[in-house]
Amino acid sequence: MSFILRTSDARGAWLLALAVTLPLAAQQKPPNKERDLRVEKDAASIPPQPQGVRIPRSYALVVGIANYQNLAAAQQLQFPERDAEAIYSILISTEGGNFRAENVHKLVGPKATLARLRYELEEWLPSVAKDDDRVLIYFAGHGFVYGGKAYLAPYDFDLKNIAATGYGMDALGRDIGVKIKGKWKVLLTDSCHSGAINPDADVQLINGTLGTLNKSLFSLTASRDRERSFESKDWGGGHGIFTYYVVKGLEGAADESGDGIVTADELAEYVHRNVREATSGQQNPTSDRGSFDTNMLLSYAPSNVKPGAPPAPKFGTLILEANMSGVEVFVDGKSVGVVSKGTPLSLPGLVPGVHVIKGVKMGYEPDGPREEMVYPGQETTISIKILIAKRHNKAALDALDEGLKYYTKGFADNYHKAATYFEKALSIDPTYSQAALYLGRTYNALFEEDKAEQYFRKAIEIDPDYVEAHSSFAGMLLDTGNVDEAIRQLNVATQRDPNHAMSWYLLAEAYRLKEAYPESIEAAHKAIQLTPNKAEAHFWLAESLRLSGKYGDSENEYQQYLKLSDFDSKLAGQLNYYVLGYLMGFGKKKRAAQQDIWKDLRSLAYFGLCDAERKQSHFDQAIAYCEKSLNYSSDDPYVHLALGLSLAKKAQQNGIVEMLPAARQHFVAMLNINSDLAEADLARKNIASIDAFMKSR
Repeated sequence: MSFILRTSDARGAWLLALAVTLPLAAQQKPPNKERDLRVEKDAASIPPQPQGVRIPRSYALVVGIANYQNLAAAQQLQFPERDAEAIYSILISTEGGNFRAENVHKLVGPKATLARLRYELEEWLPSVAKDDDRVLIYFAGHGFVYGGKAYLAPYDFDLKNIAATGYGMDALGRDIGVKIKGKWKVLLTDSCHSGAINPDADVQLINGTLGTLNKSLFSLTASRDRERSFESKDWGGGHGIFTYYVVKGLEGAADESGDGIVTADELAEYVHRNVREATSGQQNPTSDRGSFDTNMLLSYAPSNVKPGAPPAPKFGTLILEANMSGVEVFVDGKSVGVVSKGTPLSLPGLVPGVHVIKGVKMGYEPDGPREEMVYPGQETTISIKILIAKRHNKAALDALDEGLKYYTKGFADNYHKAATYFEKALSIDPTYSQAALYLGRTYNALFEEDKAEQYFRKAIEIDPDYVEAHSSFAGMLLDTGNVDEAIRQLNVATQRDPNHAMSWYLLAEAYRLKEAYPESIEAAHKAIQLTPNKAEAHFWLAESLRLSGKYGDSENEYQQYLKLSDFDSKLAGQLNYYVLGYLMGFGKKKRAAQQDIWKDLRSLAYFGLCDAERKQSHFDQAIAYCEKSLNYSSDDPYVHLALGLSLAKKAQQNGIVEMLPAARQHFVAMLNINSDLAEADLARKNIASIDAFMKSR
């Protein structure tokens, strides 16, 4: 980090060269382009419906088509693909839909063919969604009515052969109502004539199929059946007006009750009101108010909770499902029950943090042990897959299990005992790659890096495709400063498993340490896409954004990190959250306890906020954030320097002389902590300027 000082007159006045970023202006203009193909009049319909307070497992299909393969230039659209990206982002956000990223399929542009739509709607969603799940379907593109029937237009739709190339809303109604299971079903359509799918009147237009839909369907469409759906660059830089307000509503703007929950009724009211006002009554979104549960939960934005609302529970829940019946599940070495196929096991009341999960069935190799994250106040679904007939020696398996009992307790004595059992397991079965991995993790926890590297490499030698071994080894390499080799190991891991979130998070850190900020940002985004609640991915994203000069964006990510890692110390959440073997790669310069690591990271996050605000000349905010940073780590020289600079600039800006001694105090503190830093001369010059100014008064 760098700080710049320019001195002016003999009285020691100073000026910090600071960057200022201006907020982007919002919009409010009439619409430009209609999402429409001219076709016949008349429409079809679909009834809307409910949701609840607990967020169930959720699946979504998001479709956006702007440029069509067989349409003329004048019939192309501008923004449906941006709309789809915006919907996708808010659905997988923890301040939004809370869908798991891997459960949201996105078809944009040429990917949204009729064949692919049919596969997703008629095969994928019916195969994965269960009775208690939430399912959402979103479509942005052309819609039309032809021959008395309503259609949505896929990418390869042809006006000369509408019936064969369009996706009929009668088929969509049949898919949602009959084929796709779900406790809550949500349909959002932003297309011309999209209102045709709403049950305004003539349900017979879609052969009566929509009449079979139960009350769990909530349908919100962009317009009435004979209206156009507009899009414009003046809404969020380019969106369909309907989608723009759907996203804003799901972000929390529709939460009129202030409880952090956006219900179906709240979203319908918010979108209808705002779209109608924005288009001067030319476009009126529709929903059926008579059938769906008005309290259906569409998004959860806890930061939107008004003061006085009860906080989210701090404990978390694991939902365990298995591909076979009779699978015994162990959490942290203790049996917690038996899971049957199709009957998940719920484990509420778990302390936030990493837990070791293993599924066991007689005659088969276990699934695990593997580490899974429990987030405070949230449910996490874990799928246990029993696939391979048993091949490891029972004595080796028993030794590994015994070692895990000590490993999960932490602290040096337990790690030494764990290592003894892991070594026994590996000596009994030299092909037991998991025993080698846990030996590597254990010796890393004991700061015996040479032994740790030996066993990490042993695990990889036994099983070159062992992604956890590559990733854990990379974490240790980051600790020891071998960033290039860490990146190599992580690249191997992400090639073998592109959805291994921990590898992407560690790559974000590694690239940040190499000052390769664009690569760090890309890796962090991938980690967040896979596990939106992984706090540290947001931290490293924030770091690289700040150091790239994107201060406003970095602040959002620092705040997200602070929110996701803010655990109640009375529950020991912050200790269990940072279990050695999971929070690897922090670069432990000292043999700190996990709580110290938690404090260090919070200090760095508040420093990042301080520096970002300082670079934007927001000195009051910068001062407050730097003071919070020092509350967690009082011996960080850079925080003292940044706070001193902010106080000095605030004093100069507002003529508050009383701030100068405080600024000087922090410059002195910085020098006392480390006078060899490159920025030490800057601190000395500021001290001299302050002293000269105070003497001249």
